Amino acid sequence: MLLSGVLAPVRGIALAGVSGFRYDRSQLRDSPGIAPGSSGANAVGGPPSNLQWGIVPSHRTRATDACPGALTTHAADDGALARVRLPGGRVSESQLAVLASCAEALGDGALHVTSRANVQLRGVSDAGALAERLAAAGLLPSATHERVRNVVASPASGLVGGLVDVRPLVAALDTAISAQSALAALPGRFWFGLDDGRGDVGGPFDDRVDVCWRAVSGDTGALLLAGEDTGVRVPLAEAVDVLVDVAAAFVRCRGDAWQVRELTGARRAELLAACGEGRFARGERSESVIHRGERSESVFHRTERSESVFHLGAVTQDDGRIAVHTGLRFGTATAAQVRLLAEIAGEAIITPWRSVLLPDVDPDDAADAIRRLDDAGLLVEPHDPAASITACIGSHGCGKALADVRADATNAMSELTTIGGAPGVAAHFAGCTRRCGRPPTPAVDVLADGDGYLVDGDRVPAGELADVLAQKRATSGTERGARPPAWEARKGRR
Repeated sequence: MLLSGVLAPVRGIALAGVSGFRYDRSQLRDSPGIAPGSSGANAVGGPPSNLQWGIVPSHRTRATDACPGALTTHAADDGALARVRLPGGRVSESQLAVLASCAEALGDGALHVTSRANVQLRGVSDAGALAERLAAAGLLPSATHERVRNVVASPASGLVGGLVDVRPLVAALDTAISAQSALAALPGRFWFGLDDGRGDVGGPFDDRVDVCWRAVSGDTGALLLAGEDTGVRVPLAEAVDVLVDVAAAFVRCRGDAWQVRELTGARRAELLAACGEGRFARGERSESVIHRGERSESVFHRTERSESVFHLGAVTQDDGRIAVHTGLRFGTATAAQVRLLAEIAGEAIITPWRSVLLPDVDPDDAADAIRRLDDAGLLVEPHDPAASITACIGSHGCGKALADVRADATNAMSELTTIGGAPGVAAHFAGCTRRCGRPPTPAVDVLADGDGYLVDGDRVPAGELADVLAQKRATSGTERGARPPAWEARKGRR
């Protein structure tokens, strides 16, 4: 099917006051080291024989977009932090090998997966060398747009269930974003979503997905803004163009807002006007847009609110092959573990739940693959408490954190394993009120406050966390992570 704006050139969008330029995707011709939207960006006449990358450190203020990238690093307590965007979470085995080598030679020896299905390298010793390696591996196709290629998609799309295979849309959207110079001015936090109909991207449970196309049939999708159904129904062939148009409108009307959920009044109305209400049919605003396929339950177990909790292990694909779903403790994989992932499958799909889906494994090889992952310390058992507990980096790598949350979470997980019983409660440990790394699905809020923790607002000593979490999972509705009552007032940002 011809996708408008995919096989044909994407139509231009000119916005006054926005600086940017086009680039040749076959060569990295953008001026490196210039933050997206910077008036100092200049096109280079050709690829330099020896790339000299200018790395821009990020400085976090309300007026400055401090979201890190591969070229715009963040100065954390444990060294420079670089974030590599992986649209749709997809990464080839050769790219995994490069990332493993980069982590080992230039970072802290591990890859850190984010809740937007991207990866981070911490403690980076030579950001210029990192940029060169990433560019050579095809992981840095645009210097000006590298921080705005935030595309999250249904991880199992095209493999198991779903109404539409959104994988071609991911590739087309990534190309369209980078082809529009104006979109280089998007904040690094702006988030595109593509949901194949199973309801695992965006929606009421996660308003951080700024604009999302969610399939409601094989050729039509609902347009969501910050998790809310606009009522607009967009044909599959127009999905990429509409998402790009909405993003361009956000650049124009955002003011000082970083995400759609922050817009109010006239600015929000202006964005809604760009959603194609005059071009496309409207549908009933209902969660009935979420499709529950017969096969999809084998990958993700859903609550009545379509909030996904992953199950680990072997998943039978629609074509009879196996997708192996493995979890990462605190979303972290050592270089050796990353190389193992690359050995098992020709491609890996990083999920927003900080896990990895390894598709197209031969059924005869699946059991051995799972054994090797288990032996390497990766998570393959759905009842392992580590499969449902996440945490920010904590005081080990962040000066804002009030506790070593990963150490406290590890102790709690150990005790929960001893307690046994039902699968672990979904919980997120955070060292400060920014709640970095908060998962896209609801989880018990475990917030360090300098003297123990606040668990969904209730004060709990660190030594009693396991008992409280065990009580949470025994309570109806919390095993899968109920949203804390005060969640809306204290959302995380990353």
